[in-house]
Amino acid sequence: MDEPQLELADDAGPVDVRMSLSPSRAGDFQNCPLLFRFRVIDRLPQPADPVMVRGTLVHAVLEDLFAEAADGRTLDRAVELLPTEWEQLREAEPRLAELFTAEQAADETAWLASCVELLGTYFGMEDPRYLEPASREERVSYEVASGLTLAGIVDRIDIAPDGRIRVVDYKTGRSPDPRYEDKALFQMKFYALVIWRTRGVIPTLLQLMYLADGSFLTYEPQEQDLLATERKLIALWDAIAQAIEQRDFPARKSGLCRWCAHQDICPEWGGTPPEMPLLQIVPVEAVA
Repeated sequence: MDEPQLELADDAGPVDVRMSLSPSRAGDFQNCPLLFRFRVIDRLPQPADPVMVRGTLVHAVLEDLFAEAADGRTLDRAVELLPTEWEQLREAEPRLAELFTAEQAADETAWLASCVELLGTYFGMEDPRYLEPASREERVSYEVASGLTLAGIVDRIDIAPDGRIRVVDYKTGRSPDPRYEDKALFQMKFYALVIWRTRGVIPTLLQLMYLADGSFLTYEPQEQDLLATERKLIALWDAIAQAIEQRDFPARKSGLCRWCAHQDICPEWGGTPPEMPLLQIVPVEAVA
């Protein structure tokens, strides 16, 4: 998972846009520049999505499971952690209260049962009792020569005794069609690039774990792959900067629109976006 994104100042006048990219926001701009604008510049609220929230909950359980002693990392213990993690998540994000009303207790029970199924699949893919991650939910960042900061949060980093690095990311959906594997690996190459630039070591293996169907998607990055990823991200930021300068974030209609929460204000669906504020790009350190 990744949280960092472009952040905006709250004061009057031009809105400060941090010169920063995360895998999610980079993906947003590639898929639909207008969606990027809605999420980053307009900061439109996102309705609670049970599929997305389920992913967040399962991630939280797996993160805390590795805080247990090795022999205590069992499926039973993971299931025991679910109610507590769910309660903590709801306390941290009050908007999640809208997911299930008191009259929807049966729906909530079924939803939690689907989380248990995903955890069961995870335990069929690897045994956490024999793993000792070097870090979990680690925030990584790197500033390229242009001043652009690349930042994200890595689900898990494993380091072997001989120094080899494995980057692991949990996905609660199904594995992608082979035609879209490169797109799925973009996030992992992003992380691998930042780790390489900050640690001086190219990760040996990038591993996506798809818990909905128990599939792995793995990749062994090479230096030329990561250099190409870096060039792509720099070019992507240049395109974002140009969109900011021209105040133009066009909508891009695709099959992804069916999951978008903003169709009512999207011109591709007959809507009108809100008026865009004046913007100015600033270095990351310029925004507290």
